[in-house]
Amino acid sequence: MAALLLGAVLLVAQPQLAPSRPAATPGAEPDQPEVAQKTGTLQEDSRGSGARNGSVQQLPQTIIIGVRKGGTRALLEMLSLHPGVAAAENEVHFFDWEEHYSQGLGWYLSQMPFSSPRQLTVEKTPAYFTSPKVPERVHSMNPAVRLLLILRDPSERVLSDYTQVLYNHVQKRKPYPAIEQFLLRGGRLNADYKALNRSLYHEHLRRWLHFFPLRRIHIVDGDRLIRDPFPEIQKVERFLKLSPQINASNFYFNKTKGFYCLRDSGRDRCLHESKGRAHPHVDPKLLNKLHEYFHEPNKKFFELVGRTFDWH
Repeated sequence: MAALLLGAVLLVAQPQLAPSRPAATPGAEPDQPEVAQKTGTLQEDSRGSGARNGSVQQLPQTIIIGVRKGGTRALLEMLSLHPGVAAAENEVHFFDWEEHYSQGLGWYLSQMPFSSPRQLTVEKTPAYFTSPKVPERVHSMNPAVRLLLILRDPSERVLSDYTQVLYNHVQKRKPYPAIEQFLLRGGRLNADYKALNRSLYHEHLRRWLHFFPLRRIHIVDGDRLIRDPFPEIQKVERFLKLSPQINASNFYFNKTKGFYCLRDSGRDRCLHESKGRAHPHVDPKLLNKLHEYFHEPNKKFFELVGRTFDWH
């Protein structure tokens, strides 16, 4: 009888184990759902097989969705200065490439960097912004995800878009037509030119606003980020609810390159030489046509977001 009583006492005194759950997403709002339960299973699997020093691979709580040639790489590099950020090194193209998306969230998770539970995981793929299927797919993964969209003057973005493709051909020693052959058709701007379409920001943003409220999309002024990066990156820190860790001393102007570079723990680094390339000469009349073409689309975009930008 004494043995039975002792066993009963030990059973009652045994502490109750709380059910395990993923750590709260840094910066998540309390009224927003966490990542879908199926992602929790994926994270548990990664802890079991690949965790090191207490770090895990996590689905991104923040995604830089675009825009192409808007300054996404610069934004990611600057954001990586923050110790609370773990950034995927490469563009993953999970939501816009069918061959990747068909492999599921497990594949996507495997592309993420290892991070501590207190870090934000950030991924950037600029093609997401203009891909019609992506907003719904991102929302299905996590409706509470925070989105970063960096934009430049749409005319300048078109020229940068062309310049990138031009240099890709030059490196392969392949000929490439002058920009006028893409921009003009019968003396008028060629509305079918993909680079022009990518700069119609209001059209693409409307698709995202079907799934995400504007408060979940922070728009970074890419032109200001180039001229004076610190104030813009401060706004990003506040949007992501990160403690202010990035300082003005993290940036210095490189006169040789003509743009700001980064200083991290005494180590200086600049963006790849492919960034900040000079645009080809364009006839001023053609530039005026570009500015006129984007006048109305820009107005629609300003009305959509409730702010203006210093664009032509």
